[in-house]
Amino acid sequence: MSGRGARTISTDGAVNRLRFLALTHARPLWRLAETSTPLRRRLNAKLIDQAVREMPPRPEPFSTLAPYTSWRSLTDRGYAGRHLPPVADAESGRPPVEKAADLFMREGPMDPCPRSTVLFAYFAQWFTDGFLRGESTEPRDPRRSTSNHEIDLNPLYGLDERATHTIRAHEGGLLKSQTINGGEFPPFLCADGEVKPEFAALSAVRMELLPPAHRDTLFALGGDRGNVQVGFTMMTILFLREHNRVARLLAREHPRWDDERLFQTARAIVIVEVIRIVVEEYINHITPYHFRFLLDPRLSTALRGAPWHRQNWASAEFNLVYRWHSLIPGALVVGDGELPMARTLFGAALIPGPGLGRLFEDASEQRAGRIGLFNTDPGLRDVEISSIADGRSLGLAPYNAYREHCRFPRVRRFDHVSGDPRVHERLAELYRDVDDLELYVGLFAEQPGSAEAILPPLLTKIIAIDAFSQALTNPLLAPRVANAATLTPLGMEIIGRTRTLSDVLHRNTPEDPQPRFVSMTWRGALR
Repeated sequence: MSGRGARTISTDGAVNRLRFLALTHARPLWRLAETSTPLRRRLNAKLIDQAVREMPPRPEPFSTLAPYTSWRSLTDRGYAGRHLPPVADAESGRPPVEKAADLFMREGPMDPCPRSTVLFAYFAQWFTDGFLRGESTEPRDPRRSTSNHEIDLNPLYGLDERATHTIRAHEGGLLKSQTINGGEFPPFLCADGEVKPEFAALSAVRMELLPPAHRDTLFALGGDRGNVQVGFTMMTILFLREHNRVARLLAREHPRWDDERLFQTARAIVIVEVIRIVVEEYINHITPYHFRFLLDPRLSTALRGAPWHRQNWASAEFNLVYRWHSLIPGALVVGDGELPMARTLFGAALIPGPGLGRLFEDASEQRAGRIGLFNTDPGLRDVEISSIADGRSLGLAPYNAYREHCRFPRVRRFDHVSGDPRVHERLAELYRDVDDLELYVGLFAEQPGSAEAILPPLLTKIIAIDAFSQALTNPLLAPRVANAATLTPLGMEIIGRTRTLSDVLHRNTPEDPQPRFVSMTWRGALR
C-alpha cells in the first residue's frame, strides 16, 4: 500500500498540517531545544497538554450502558466509556461484516512497517491488555469492561487482591518464582493437567482447550491472559524478575521493613518504571515527531488544573483503535527457527530453552507488519470480523464523525482517506458514501501523513489523547506521591535509570550476560 499514491494532507486542516510539519521537520532545532532542561520541560508539558485537548475531556456524557446519560452511566466502570453517542443506523450504507473484513486480509507477502519490530507489537499487546479488557467468557457482551482502567501492571499482579495474594511469596516482598536454566521464572500453574491448589484463585483463559500435558507448561501469573501468547508471557516474566530484583535491593536497604511494605513499595516502583517506558520509548516510537517526550517528575504540577486530568475510564473507541492485528507476521522467530503464529499461542514452554535475552533479541530483529488494510494474516480474519461486529453492535458513529470530534475536517471523497487506488476504490465499491465509512475500517484505511509515520493521523490523535490522559493521571505520578518518601531514594534512582525495555532486560538476565539488541525500532530505521 505504501508508495502507491499519497493521500493529500490538505484535507487535515491548516492547524493540524502546520503542527505536523513543525514537529516532523527542523530536527536540529528540536535537538537543540532538548539540550536546555527548563525549555524541554516546558515544551514537553505544552505539547502533551495540546495533544490531549484535541478531544473534549472526561468525564464522557455517555458509556456503553445506555444511549443516554445517567448517574449509573457516569459512574459504573463495568461498562466501557464512549467518546460519541451511539447512532441508530450503524448498518446503513455498509457492506456485510465479512466483506468489510476482507479489506484487512493479507494476500501475499507481509508489507513491513517502516520502523517497528515484533518487540513493539509484543509490548503494545501486553501493555494495552492491562486496561483494554473486554469480557473473555462466552457469550461476550462488547459493552462490558473487566478493566481497572489504570496502568497497574495487572498482567503480572492480577486484577484483584485475591490474585495478588496468591502469586506473592509472602517473604521479602517477593513474587513466587522458580529457577530454570539459571533464569528466574514464575512457578507452573498446573500439575497433571489440573490447577495446583495453591493457585486456585488464578485462571488462564481458554485453558480448557489444552491437553493436560500442555497445561502443565503454563505459568502461574496474576493476569488471566498471561499465557495466551509467547510475547505477552515474555513481558510478564521480565517484570516479575524486575519486581523481585527491586524487592531484594529494598530489603538490603531497609532491613527492618516487613514483607508487606517491601512488596508494595517494589510494586509501586515497577509500575512507574512501566509508565516511563510507555512515555519515553513506546510513545516516542509511535510518533514521527523529532521532539522526544519524557516523563518529567514535575509534569503533574505543570499540568495541574488541566481539564482532562480526571479519573481514568477506557473507552470503546480506544479499545478498537488498538487492534493492530496487521503488526503480526504470519511466522514468528522464536529461538532457532520460525514458528507459525498459531504455534506461539500458549507458548510458555518455548521460553526457558532459548532464554529471555535471546527471545527479546529475536523479537527486536524481526520486522513487524505495516498497520493498515490488506496486511492482516488470514489466520486473524475472525478477530477482524469480531472487531467490525463490535463497532456495529455498539452503534459507533462513522469515521467522519470521529474526524470532526478530533478537530479534523470531514473528508468528502474516498481518495481523501487514502491516495492508494487499491484502498479508495475498494472503499467506494463497498460503502454507499464516504459518510457511511465506519470508524474501525476508516481508522486503518487512512494513509499516514509521511513515509516515516507508523500510524495515520486520526488513529495517532486518538492514541495520543487517550494514552497521555490515561497514563499521566496515574495516582503514583501525583506530586505528593511521586517522591522519595513514597518510592524511596533507591526507587527514584531505579526509575531514573529506566527509559527502555533494554534497560530492564539487561539487568535481569544474569544467565545470559552478553549484550543483546533490544528495541521497538527496526535497525534499518535507527539513525
